[in-house]
Amino acid sequence: MTRIVALAGDGEYESDRTMRPIAEGIAADIGASLDYRTPDVLEDYPEFPESSFGGLDTLERADLLLLYTRFRVLPEGEMRALESYFARGGNLVALRTSNHAFHPVVGRASADWAARFAAEVIGSPWSRHHGHSSTTTVTRLGEHPVLAHVPDRFSVTSWLYVTDPPADASVLLHGEPVNPETEPAPSAVAWARERGSQRIVYTSLGSQDDLEQPEVRLLLRNAARWCLGLPTPGTDR
Repeated sequence: MTRIVALAGDGEYESDRTMRPIAEGIAADIGASLDYRTPDVLEDYPEFPESSFGGLDTLERADLLLLYTRFRVLPEGEMRALESYFARGGNLVALRTSNHAFHPVVGRASADWAARFAAEVIGSPWSRHHGHSSTTTVTRLGEHPVLAHVPDRFSVTSWLYVTDPPADASVLLHGEPVNPETEPAPSAVAWARERGSQRIVYTSLGSQDDLEQPEVRLLLRNAARWCLGLPTPGTDR
């Protein structure tokens, strides 16, 4: 059976709560088992307390990781399990603050990997956004299995993250800030990467409102299917 692990721990966007129905829906759609984890300490910034997902040996058997965390400081064993998962080519669907998923702690063995994770795995680390009073217009780019049945254009209430995806990424969605508080920087909202047999999808969408929208739920379902090499409904790929 396909095995999915979900790590949801972001206090700002309440991903511990909002991701559960997303993850359960994806698992049900695929017919996969789901190991849904939340941290024992939800707070992150600015104190960066250590938290735990209860041990991550489950990643040794996982086919897909759903990630929505922010500034996690995890026990060294859990960080090693994550690093090993990606080193073996584990697939990833990551949302919003996952481009600053882990907080590197100087002196810890995991500090270097925690600092490199967003750039190396996701493809673009956190830089800035357009302010909490702004919204975003999202436009679909081209054809890709992750975009199956996703509309050409839709709006979200979340503020646009400024991103710079790598050259090997297929950009799927593009965002234009609406009423930005900072200098406008239209940016990629979602992209897909293939690194050998490993498949990665990142989207900066993921606010509480975003995850209620059918377009976003569909995008995430398609992303999980694509990462696992499964066809998306209504397509042959």
